Amino acid sequence: MRRKADDNQTAGKETGTPAGGQGRPGYVRVRGAREHNLKNVSLDIPRDALVVFTGVSGSGKSSLAFGTLYAEAQRRYLESVSPYARRLFHQMPVPEVDEIDGLPPAVALQQQRGSPTTRSSVGSVSTLSNSLRMLYSRAGDYPDGQELLYAESFSPNTPEGACPECSGLGRVYEVTEQSMVPDDSLTIRERAVAAWPPAWHGQNLRDILVTMGYDVDTPWRELPKKDRDWILYTDETPTVPVYAGLTPEETKRALKRKETPSYQGTFTGARRYVLQTFATTESASMKKRVARYMVSTECPLCRGKRLRQEALSVTFGGVDIADISRMPLARLHAMLLPYASGKAADDKRRAKLHPEQLIVTQRIAEDLVARLDVLLALGLGYLALERSTPTLSPGELQRLRLATQVRSNLFGVVYVLDEPSAGLHPADTEALLTALDQLKASGNSLFVVEHALDVIRCADWIVDVGPAAGEKGGEVLYSGEPDGLKKIEASQTRRYLFDEAPLQVRERREPAGWLRLEGVTRNNLNNLKVEFPLGVLTAVCGVSGSGKSSLVSQVLVDLVGRELGHGGAPIETEEADDLEQEAATPLEGRIVKGMEAIRRMVRVDQKPIGRTPRSNLATYTGLFDQVRKLFAATKMAKSRRYDAGRFSFNVAKGRCENCAGEGSVMVELLFLPSVYAPCPVCAGARYNAKTLEVTYKDKNIAEVLGMTVDSAFDFFAGEALVERSLEVLREVGLGYLRLGQPATELSGGEAQRIKLATELQRTGRGNTLYVLDEPTTGLHPSDVDRLIVQLERLVDAGNTVVVVEHTMRVVAACDWAIDIGPGAGDEGGTVVAAGTPETVASAAKSRTAPYLRPCLTR
Repeated sequence: MRRKADDNQTAGKETGTPAGGQGRPGYVRVRGAREHNLKNVSLDIPRDALVVFTGVSGSGKSSLAFGTLYAEAQRRYLESVSPYARRLFHQMPVPEVDEIDGLPPAVALQQQRGSPTTRSSVGSVSTLSNSLRMLYSRAGDYPDGQELLYAESFSPNTPEGACPECSGLGRVYEVTEQSMVPDDSLTIRERAVAAWPPAWHGQNLRDILVTMGYDVDTPWRELPKKDRDWILYTDETPTVPVYAGLTPEETKRALKRKETPSYQGTFTGARRYVLQTFATTESASMKKRVARYMVSTECPLCRGKRLRQEALSVTFGGVDIADISRMPLARLHAMLLPYASGKAADDKRRAKLHPEQLIVTQRIAEDLVARLDVLLALGLGYLALERSTPTLSPGELQRLRLATQVRSNLFGVVYVLDEPSAGLHPADTEALLTALDQLKASGNSLFVVEHALDVIRCADWIVDVGPAAGEKGGEVLYSGEPDGLKKIEASQTRRYLFDEAPLQVRERREPAGWLRLEGVTRNNLNNLKVEFPLGVLTAVCGVSGSGKSSLVSQVLVDLVGRELGHGGAPIETEEADDLEQEAATPLEGRIVKGMEAIRRMVRVDQKPIGRTPRSNLATYTGLFDQVRKLFAATKMAKSRRYDAGRFSFNVAKGRCENCAGEGSVMVELLFLPSVYAPCPVCAGARYNAKTLEVTYKDKNIAEVLGMTVDSAFDFFAGEALVERSLEVLREVGLGYLRLGQPATELSGGEAQRIKLATELQRTGRGNTLYVLDEPTTGLHPSDVDRLIVQLERLVDAGNTVVVVEHTMRVVAACDWAIDIGPGAGDEGGTVVAAGTPETVASAAKSRTAPYLRPCLTR
């Protein structure tokens, strides 16, 4: 293995990799990296530089940057801490690599969501809230006679600070007659009390009411109020005999004769059932079901501010801490600036009353302003401290963490970043590069996995991985200074970096009609009027935080969904306690024209296609159903009477019992990361031996699941249904994925393209509205071009496609563009320009225009 690594290093010289040597000063030296699809890679990477890892999606960039370099740095660091402390870290697997020299400590800033609870916020992630609480505690204006409050009293997440009425949530939850009985024209027998459980349990409660003499066959609205209130709100739990299946009259007679009942039933009022189930059930689906019957209203005590009255009575600059936490960071910065400089209007009064207060105010304000400077420079001035992390995009969350690192003044660290430009408008990318320069100037190294050409062009060093994805990738095509990449013919990145792949702008389609929205009010959108063209491809663009996602992913999806009878579309949040989900922002607006042309709506997002390894590409697309039918149709399967279910690793009759179809078993190691080893019985195949004896074209079902989409396409030649699914997956650039690749191993971009491919398989569908929010996230420019082709196909089939997008190459390829802005937050929320990309590119007030123009002129 050692000799192979050295051979590979020699090969690297031709592509610009510096010569090896033992621990070359100023370089990280990697030998024999084999993580995931890496093919025994060896290279030297400079420290104290901006090193960008590029390559097509799935080529192995992240395997090298995160799976190898960061994982090894973390392993070495954890070796230095106590075994107990080690258990508190999320430990990455030990990387497959022969040797790494010269690797400093590393900090990873990955594209991951924040905490799934709304109690985690911009203020808590950035730690600004801690300083703000200290400011109110030590320098706030207290009412006469009120004693000093400590900082924790200004937090809604502590017993000292949380409002006692709503426990710091800002909202109270109750059940009402209207919420529990949505249709009062129904009878109790017709399930008027919708909040009661379905199936047998609900029938049991209705039968109990019959025994107790309540009328279950009169419409709910005609029942006496006294009866309605008792059924819904009683806390009594009487136990009575139940005569299942008998009519009310037959039940009366049976009670009179004291006949033996079917069983004894205990009654539960509807409100008691809802609240008790919500509080005690361990079933997520049951909890979600009963939460539908709970009505959320603003807490009457704290008026939604989440804090005790004592804390809310303390002000600074005339506002309480809840109101200041709702300000956009840019406005908060402007408010604190005079205090930081010692020139605030009320400083003289403070100095007379409490001289030490003036010093405390200035010190804390200076720190807050300095940290806000970084956040504003990163284009996050539109966020507020109270904004919860589940509502942030992965890019916003990563920039929040990046701002914290810029202020930390660490020295000699490697920062490993995963697409920091994701979700950024080109104008905001410039601010990001400034922040990265600050980190580098402080004596740190930056290893960045990136697709954005603006970031790649600023690199000191490029590591290009490829040439293709999956099994056809995993090689370092080039490692060196940017200009040297021009000579590497095999590099896909080269073509786009040096403008060798100009965009072919075709003739714009004419809209077939218009979907007009009026009176739209949500987040920073205020009484907006906007028109979306039908039957064409439309890009909605604008700076980060301008209101694009509010308009498209919330308002458009919500209003169209209501018209189609889907109900309101919830704001995307991670799984969390239902009581802690943020109350939906009130939506005002209506569709005044164009719905007659839309029969269906599909939202293609980047949410995972499954949360366990049992879900994969083949199961999600329906491809696996067809493959299992082919195996069930073989001669051996028929002779053994195996049906298609036998070939599922989720079914007991077909799967390996030792690993329950997982393919691996977990080995617990005390104080170290758990290791997953291939199952010793099935050797990772997931199926039992008898199932694996059945073959199709000499391959068993496990071997087929191990194939890539590309190789499976050749293998299943002639099988029309299977071929169709595989062809579409290849067209969206996923030919490198294995059919059985677990959903947990897929990126958000890959999940989105699998959903898109699933949709493209459907034939003969027209008049559908497709909504995609930043579909190019995680995509190499070459994959972006492939994605554009697929979106064109959807439009050519008679559909309307709307994408929220920052990639100018996509905007330039669209038929129509709507630019939202001009700025972010309070400075955005209006339509700056709308028309063909050429029209938007010439709009004087558009911040998108300068970046769009070059794409149209190449």
